[in-house]
Amino acid sequence: MYSPNFIINNKILKNIGVIEAAREIIVNAPLVPAWEKKFREEAILRTVHFGTHIEGNELNISEAAQVLEGKQIVGRERDIQEVINYRQVLRFLDEFTGEITEDTIKTIHKLTTEKILPSGEPGQYRKNQVVVKNSSTGEVVFRPPPAIEVPYQIEDFLIWLISGEATEIHPVLKAGITHYELVRIHPFLDGNGRVARAVVTLVLVKEGYDIKKFFSLEEHYDKDATRYYQALQSVKPEESDDLTEWLDYFIQGLAIELTRIKEKVQSLSIDLKLRQKHGTQIALSERQMKIVDYIQKVGFLQNKQFGELFPMVSEDTILRDLKDLLKKSIIKKEGKTKAARYVLI
Repeated sequence: MYSPNFIINNKILKNIGVIEAAREIIVNAPLVPAWEKKFREEAILRTVHFGTHIEGNELNISEAAQVLEGKQIVGRERDIQEVINYRQVLRFLDEFTGEITEDTIKTIHKLTTEKILPSGEPGQYRKNQVVVKNSSTGEVVFRPPPAIEVPYQIEDFLIWLISGEATEIHPVLKAGITHYELVRIHPFLDGNGRVARAVVTLVLVKEGYDIKKFFSLEEHYDKDATRYYQALQSVKPEESDDLTEWLDYFIQGLAIELTRIKEKVQSLSIDLKLRQKHGTQIALSERQMKIVDYIQKVGFLQNKQFGELFPMVSEDTILRDLKDLLKKSIIKKEGKTKAARYVLI
């Protein structure tokens, strides 16, 4: 039976701590629904764009956004179809329930490669031996297992994924192991990277690490694709199968991404005590969010600071925003002249 080989070193422990701390803040941040929706839409765009770009898709992020909006663009037909397909994959992940099975993996592949691979190939394991070559030198850098072994190795891995051993492993470690194994087995002729990254998302979601669906690991990989592939190739199947270096890289990427989201959420979220006081999220405009954030950082807001905070907005408009915040008992006014200060309650 499959059993992963790795060491939990100090770097891995540190980054798991960073992930846990960021997750706690993101999950509990009292964001208004409109901001949550915006973060999820941004994550979808980044996942679709960078997840296909790393595989050679030539569309830029603006073009990918237009495709997702259903607009017509000028571009390679395959590139456009890849973006459409990967959006379909994300919809499938959103609706998925149950255990991850071979059918799950095949369905993700079918959605990923529909209208790209010849008829009959999407959703089907490869039937031929393949090798992975360095695109620059032509050197063979990886030789996946023979095609005849693919279904057995996938089945063996999936049995491990629901085993007692896997249950004892931290979810982000389990996700990293899943990523590597699906890339190593290389079950399909094309689309293996996208399938692996999609299944990783499922593993995280099932373990409660969907983080409000705000995150996208694909951008981290695409920023330095060479490092991504080097990390994957650091595992030597013919030697010790040691996953430690790969897991170092994978977990660091998740820590970087969640830290980025945490900082963005913190800059927009209302003080946690507001949720405790009101028992629900408070519907604020973007401008009001900025006012609350400013008061959190500085301690107060006065009329003379309006121009600094909103240089293109009239004083009357800002006063209306403040009046609404006063009505919602989010801030209070100290003093009655123009020197009065607005502070959080």
